[in-house]
Amino acid sequence: MVLKLGKALIASIFVVVSTTMVRADYDTQARAAILYDVTTGLTLMEKEADMPLPPASMSKLMTLYMLFEALRDGRVTLDTEFSVSTKARQIGGSTMFLDETDRPTVEDLIKGIIVVSGNDACIVVAEGLAGSEDAFARLMNERATAIGLTNSTFVNSTGWPAANHRMSVRDLATLAGLIITEFPEYYSYFALEEFDYDGRSPANRFNRNPILGMGIGADGLKTGHTQEAGYGLVGSALQGNRRVIFVVAGLESVASRSQESQAMVNWAFRQFVERDVAAEGDRIADAPVWMGDTTSVGLVAPRDISLLFPAVMGEDPAFHVEYDGPLEPPIAEGEEIAELVIEIDGMPPARLPLVADRAVAEGGFVPRARAAAQILLTRAIGEAQALTE
Repeated sequence: MVLKLGKALIASIFVVVSTTMVRADYDTQARAAILYDVTTGLTLMEKEADMPLPPASMSKLMTLYMLFEALRDGRVTLDTEFSVSTKARQIGGSTMFLDETDRPTVEDLIKGIIVVSGNDACIVVAEGLAGSEDAFARLMNERATAIGLTNSTFVNSTGWPAANHRMSVRDLATLAGLIITEFPEYYSYFALEEFDYDGRSPANRFNRNPILGMGIGADGLKTGHTQEAGYGLVGSALQGNRRVIFVVAGLESVASRSQESQAMVNWAFRQFVERDVAAEGDRIADAPVWMGDTTSVGLVAPRDISLLFPAVMGEDPAFHVEYDGPLEPPIAEGEEIAELVIEIDGMPPARLPLVADRAVAEGGFVPRARAAAQILLTRAIGEAQALTE
């Protein structure tokens, strides 16, 4: 059943912003991209978001995620020291310049992976947690499946170019969100702008993340680049109570990565505004009840609800309530029994749960007799209409 809401009720839960312009669609030069609003759970834009692509060093986020899990499980601490193998020392690309005499701590390795994108640090972590990098890659694939990364396969811990080492930008965004929400105590490392292990790389100590320090609320996460992958970034920014996560992949230069990333963050915060839709306990509508100890039940918001709306809209939002009705008892107080559907021009419908404001028991003799009489009356009217046709 669809219940249209009256203008008075709409005005009570949303103040329409007067506009004269229509929001333009966003485009990007990136081969693949996604922009996700964490606060409201809305994907603001995507382009080839599920295509498996070479992720380069952006896949180091999976190595970090598994290291954070080891910290959470108590298998290691930030002060745990790892040994360095010859394989780790000999790896090319970006490194911490580790050698076999070093005993870096877990905290050193976290900083080395995030800030200087240390390939040697990743191998040290992989060997320290799983015995070998191959064994660690198998664990990466198992964990990826378990946490919902549906278009990712891992061959190594570093993102070093390899056949079948692939991730989609949606998976990268999902992984970034898990890191932010599951491991807030370690997330601050992603905002570090420089790190130099034992004074070995003074010229290579700066974080390559181009949006840090731009004044747009950026605080993570990880860049990536190889000739095959192009330039990419998994980024996140927080302004006020709103956080966005974005991924761009396959750009042609450092400059284009920086420009596209900054433009995407600015667009997310300037073109969308978060507005309160309802407060916890607000009565949105009533729904009829069939053969209960009451003839209707209130539909209320189970929690404070806010949504993103375009800063400029071509048409006012449309609101309605949907439920399978009339509702049949027993109904528990707080039971989800309906949805508030909000349709915003140019965006997918938002579907928000509504719950019963009270418990409804099955009715006694009088409600049942009334219902039976209604059934008989409806049947009699139908038969009379059939005779006159």
